[in-house]
Amino acid sequence: MFTKYGYFTIGIVTIIAFILIAISIFCNNGYVKYTSFTLAVGILVFTLQFFRDPERTSVNRDDVVLSPADGTVLIIKNVTGNKFINEDAQQISIFMSPLNVHVNRIPITGKVEYLKYIKGEYLVASHDKADERNERCEIGITGKIGKVFFTQVAGMVARRIIYELSIGDSVEMGKRFGMIKFGSRVDVVVPKSFNAKVNVGDKVTAGETILFECNK
Repeated sequence: MFTKYGYFTIGIVTIIAFILIAISIFCNNGYVKYTSFTLAVGILVFTLQFFRDPERTSVNRDDVVLSPADGTVLIIKNVTGNKFINEDAQQISIFMSPLNVHVNRIPITGKVEYLKYIKGEYLVASHDKADERNERCEIGITGKIGKVFFTQVAGMVARRIIYELSIGDSVEMGKRFGMIKFGSRVDVVVPKSFNAKVNVGDKVTAGETILFECNK
């Protein structure tokens, strides 16, 4: 299964791959023939792999925050002054490599009460200040467990953020809402009273891995 966010790109790459394969068939130069065929297969396989969108099964719980992205836990830290949480908070940052599934999913069931797209820099995604300086989409949802703030952050390569949300939308945990094309990171911020359930270096899966558990 492939994400609808990649249909156009997949179509363009398929056409390019078809042209390269045609060149490899009709060209008499051995180097050009094999290079064209290898390139065609390579870009097509990479594109299909990048835009894959497997089905996920989310837990039926109101006391947890699920990961909105596939990837590796990059940072776990305490934060202050978050514009949506408005209290001492903690943040988990997830790095998405080009090999990860890039479709993003809703971390909790609730209502979208904050949404802002911010143009910015394109620091490498692992930079500690990327969440403050890079181009990003900030989203705040209020659910039964309280407020959850998360951010799609563009990186040095990833410069295309897609989200299908509006303020006032009712959203459901684990449902798809967008993606970041070609790798970057997602940050999740919750009140400090929540218990983090992952550690730096852990692999997480969008819509399935529990990042935080609420004590309420």
